[in-house]
Amino acid sequence: MLAFVTGATGFLGSHVARALAEQGAQLRLLVRPTSDLRNISDLNADRVEGDLRDSVSIEKAMAGCDTVFHVAADYRLWVRDPQEMYRSNVEGTRSLLAAAQKQGVRRVVYTSSVATMGFTANGSSSGNIADENSPVSLEDMIGHYKRSKFMAEQVAFEAARAGVDVVVVNPTTPVGERDIKPTPSGRIIVDFLKRKFPAYVETGLNLVDATECARGHVQALEKGRSGQRYILGGENLTLKQILDRLAAITGLRSPTVKLPYVFAFATGVVDEMVNGRLRGREPRATIDAVRMGRKMMFVNSTKAEQELGWRTVPVDGALRRAVEWFRGNGYV
Repeated sequence: MLAFVTGATGFLGSHVARALAEQGAQLRLLVRPTSDLRNISDLNADRVEGDLRDSVSIEKAMAGCDTVFHVAADYRLWVRDPQEMYRSNVEGTRSLLAAAQKQGVRRVVYTSSVATMGFTANGSSSGNIADENSPVSLEDMIGHYKRSKFMAEQVAFEAARAGVDVVVVNPTTPVGERDIKPTPSGRIIVDFLKRKFPAYVETGLNLVDATECARGHVQALEKGRSGQRYILGGENLTLKQILDRLAAITGLRSPTVKLPYVFAFATGVVDEMVNGRLRGREPRATIDAVRMGRKMMFVNSTKAEQELGWRTVPVDGALRRAVEWFRGNGYV
């Protein structure tokens, strides 16, 4: 099997590439001229330069591949030019799926996000736990990242209806090693290690081991149904529970002060104004991130368990690996 992988230089994509290599797949990895190659430096893989926003380069790079894993995404909670995010996440996905159809690719596994699920302020409309069937629309998406991923997922479903064999996977919040940027979720761990968590807000996430999540992508290739989506989740945890686990791993103190929503919102407004608009830097706290925090992003992965053979495992090991990796690579 010759697998074409986008996003392999990033966090989750590097885990997906390794999971495929463990299965004996040959790899062709899409990179850009400016890509940081540290995450794939030890992989035996063919690297091809291209850009998701350049359909010609994508089609050329994909030639001869029989499977595609589209993991790449612009994952930021603040961006100076929102259209840049839509060009990458939405139009890039459209171009890739068109190229896959033209090249006769056997199957595409598209990495969406749990952000596209139907959450309410208390969790979801069904028992406070969201799943693939929870009612949701574009109007429910907060911020450009969520909107772009929701729109890209709809592009994938349109392609499936048009005859492209595409399976959608929805990772929750991956944690583990090689989070080089780091992602917004990795930043939680780095900030904790830097003692930048004097207080916490009442919110919740589902954390998933990045290594297990990558294996779930392979399961989707082998067992998923075209045109279907599958949540790849782990443990539902409040932010306070996550910080408490990090405290147990590191010996550092977990915050005991809970910050009211109004203060968290005010912090987001100030940070976005000063760092984002005036200094042109990505804020540590954004208005959209605080608004998203009002929803407990708790999910269940029953569908993936029943159809893919997915296993929900504790994330303590992944948190420990993440801590060790960030410490060992100069982030702290």
